[in-house]
Amino acid sequence: MSASSASAGAASLKVRVRPATEEDIPAIQEIYAHYVLTTSASFEEEAPTVAEMTARLQRIQSRGMPYLVAVHKNRVVGYAYGGAYRERSAYRYTIEDSIYIAPDMLGRGVGNSLMEPLIQKCTALGYRQMIAVIGDSANAASIALHSRHGFAVIGALRSSGFKFGRWSDAVLMQRPLGEGDTTLPKRDVSGRKAKRAR
Repeated sequence: MSASSASAGAASLKVRVRPATEEDIPAIQEIYAHYVLTTSASFEEEAPTVAEMTARLQRIQSRGMPYLVAVHKNRVVGYAYGGAYRERSAYRYTIEDSIYIAPDMLGRGVGNSLMEPLIQKCTALGYRQMIAVIGDSANAASIALHSRHGFAVIGALRSSGFKFGRWSDAVLMQRPLGEGDTTLPKRDVSGRKAKRAR
């Protein structure tokens, strides 16, 4: 799931993008809680606690996947990470992105500042496809952000979420990473030699 915005004409915010740490979690939790409690960008209905968000960060990082924050004047103003798209092993070259921006920083280019290095890091790790599952087909800003970074809409899960007394779609977007499906992988994303077809 993701939420972002880019307003035409708004001044871009100068941010520093770096790996997230556990010290960033209170700010990350506050950003995410806004989207959980006030929008359909996330299909969660109760905001996770700081402890739960810390556990999620640890799970992502323990798998070697990127979890990034955008910092402006020592304040975390957005975050993005790549997580397993599905747990079954054949999905191991596919990663799902999530990106959330502080609501008072929307339209300032923070999403672009996070998306570019996230894509680069996931590509360098050997992933071949990136999926975005965007809560609510009315989430035009997130759809636009992903489109600017090479994602295409590949479908929607119609009325798959029920939140705030209404049905919402989940929009599916996808982009290739690196060579995508034009070549077979030479190594597994874990660094091991890739399994070949039988």
